[in-house]
Amino acid sequence: MADPKYTKALLALLFVGVLMGAVDLAIVGPALPAIQAEFGLPGRQLSVLLNAYILCQMLGAPVLAKLSDRLGPRAIYIFSIACFAAGSLLLVVATDKSMLFIGRGVQGFGAGGIFPVAAALIGTQLSPKQRGPALGVLGSVWGTAFLIGPVLGGIFLRFSWQWLFIINLPIAALLIIGAIKLLPAASPGKPKRLDLTGVVTLSIALTALVVGLNRLDTTALIDSVLSWPVGIALMLVVIMVPLFWRNEKRAIDPIIRPGFFESRQIRTTIMIAAGAGALQAGGSFYPALAIAATGVTDATAAWLLLPGVIAATLASPIAGRLINTLGTRTVISTSLALVLVSINIYAFTELSVATFVLAGIIGGTGMSGVIGAPIRLIVLNESSPSERGASQGLVSVFMSIGRLVGAAIVGSVAASAGGGATGYQAAFAGMALLAAALIIVALTLRSRRAEQLVTTAAPAAASA
Repeated sequence: MADPKYTKALLALLFVGVLMGAVDLAIVGPALPAIQAEFGLPGRQLSVLLNAYILCQMLGAPVLAKLSDRLGPRAIYIFSIACFAAGSLLLVVATDKSMLFIGRGVQGFGAGGIFPVAAALIGTQLSPKQRGPALGVLGSVWGTAFLIGPVLGGIFLRFSWQWLFIINLPIAALLIIGAIKLLPAASPGKPKRLDLTGVVTLSIALTALVVGLNRLDTTALIDSVLSWPVGIALMLVVIMVPLFWRNEKRAIDPIIRPGFFESRQIRTTIMIAAGAGALQAGGSFYPALAIAATGVTDATAAWLLLPGVIAATLASPIAGRLINTLGTRTVISTSLALVLVSINIYAFTELSVATFVLAGIIGGTGMSGVIGAPIRLIVLNESSPSERGASQGLVSVFMSIGRLVGAAIVGSVAASAGGGATGYQAAFAGMALLAAALIIVALTLRSRRAEQLVTTAAPAAASA
C-alpha cells in the first residue's frame, strides 16, 4: 500500500490537473459572447471554436495515453499540462480568429492526456482497494467544475475574457513542479517504434466523425447525410476505421491493441462507456425541455440543473468507495437504474419545476456511478501495467464518440417529433430505452467475487 502522505499529495496533484481542464469547459461558455464581439465571429465559426477543443481532445486522449505507457507518466503528464497552458496563452494573446482556433485546439489536445494519464497513475501507484475511492474523488471533479466554473466566469469577466485563460498559467506551472516531484519518471521496458500509421488513420477517422456529426442537420436527417460535407465525412469514417483496425493488428506497438477486445469484460465496459456518453450528451437538452415544458426563462432553466450537479459531485466519491463493498457490476447497474428512473420522469410525466429538479437529483446521482470510477476501474483491472494509459485513452475516446452520437440523436428525434416539450420527451423516451439496454449489458459484467480474483491475481502475474 502506498504511503498515505504520498497518496494524498498525488491525488491533490491529479485532482487539480483534471479540475483545470474541466473548469475550462465550464467557463468558456460565458466568454463566447465577448470573444464573438471582439473578433466578429459568425455563429458557425463560434461552433468551430468549440469543436476544435472537442476534436483535439479526442485525438489527444489515445495518443498521449499510449505515449505515457511508452515514455512514462511524468513526461506525458507534464507535456499535457504544458500543451494546455500553451493553448491558454495563445488564446490570451490572440490577435485574429486563426490564433483562437489554434489555441483552443492545442488546449484540447493537452486536455486529452490529462484524465487518462491521471487514471492510469491511480492504477499503478495505488493498491487495488485504494483505486476505487481515488477514482471516485477524481470523478467528482466534473461536478465541482460546473459548480465553480460559472462563479469564476462571472468574477473574471468583470475584467476581460482573457482572464479566464490567464488563470490557467500559474496553475499549470505549479502542476508541472508537483509532477516533477511526485510522478514516476519512466516505464520499464525498451521503447518500440511509434505506430505513426495508426496515429494518422485514427486522427482522420475521428476528425471525419466530428465533422460529419457536427454538420448533421437533424431537421432533415436523410438529406443531410446525403449532402457532400456530411456524406464524405461519414464515408471517410467507414473507410478509415477498417484501415486503422487492420494496421493495429500488424503494428509492433499499436495505439489500441486489438487484444484489448478479446476480454469480454473490456468489450462490455466499452459499450457501457459509449452508452453513458450518449446519455450524458442527452442531458445537455434538459434546459430546453424545462423551458418548453414549464415556461421558465433560460437563466432559470440553467439554475434548475444545479441540484443534479451537486448530487453528482457528492455521490461520485461515495460510488468509488462502494466498489470495494459491492463490486463494479452492482454499482454500475444500480446507477443506471437511477438514470433510467430520471429519464422516465423527463420523458413520461407532466413536468413541473419540482419534478424537473427531482429527476435531476436522481439522474445526477446515477450518472456519478456510471461515468466515474467504476468504468475506469474495470479497465484498469483488465489491463497490464504497461498498457494502463492506453486503456484509459480508449475509454475516453468511446465515451466522447457516445457523446457526439447521443447529441445528434436527441436533436434529430426532437426535431422530427415536432420540437417543443413533445419533441424532447419523445427523444428522452428513446434515451430511456438505451438506459434499459445498458442495464442488461451491465448485468453481464463480472461479479464482485470474480473481480477480486482478478485483482489479486494481477500483482502475482506482474511479479512473475
